[in-house]
Amino acid sequence: MNIYEFAMKMEQDGEKFYRDAVRTCGNKGVATILTMMADDEVKHYRAFEAMKNNADPAYSSTLSLESVKNVFEEIRDQGGELDLNTSQIDLYKQAQQVEKRSEEFFLEKAAEVDSLVHKKIFLSIAAAEREHFKLLGHVIDFVNRPNEWIENAEWHHLGEY
Repeated sequence: MNIYEFAMKMEQDGEKFYRDAVRTCGNKGVATILTMMADDEVKHYRAFEAMKNNADPAYSSTLSLESVKNVFEEIRDQGGELDLNTSQIDLYKQAQQVEKRSEEFFLEKAAEVDSLVHKKIFLSIAAAEREHFKLLGHVIDFVNRPNEWIENAEWHHLGEY
């Protein structure tokens, strides 16, 4: 299996993970974020597939922290109860580790490929995986915040929620 096929497999696995997580997620906003991440993995897959086939990879990411921030703001603005499954936190933490390993792999492979175009794509996708890691951190914080707030005996964190 060459590096492109391996990268494609990694991205397929990532997409499957996020689509499965959407099905078990109890919050529409978090499900939207996970869907956006799954869609980003599809874009990564297509870029690697194009590189494997010596075609124009034409990759650009549309997922950003700003777009995810907007989803979190929508969740907050809707008010009411948040139906979040805090047992999924461990799952999101595992996903973070997968994203971290993916970033490291793509950075390593960027150093190995000869094509400057392919090197640029590997670096761009590594950066996207770093963003996924950060986004998952925000999801974890969002899901876990009610637990941390209640458990904090100091209660000095009474800022805007």
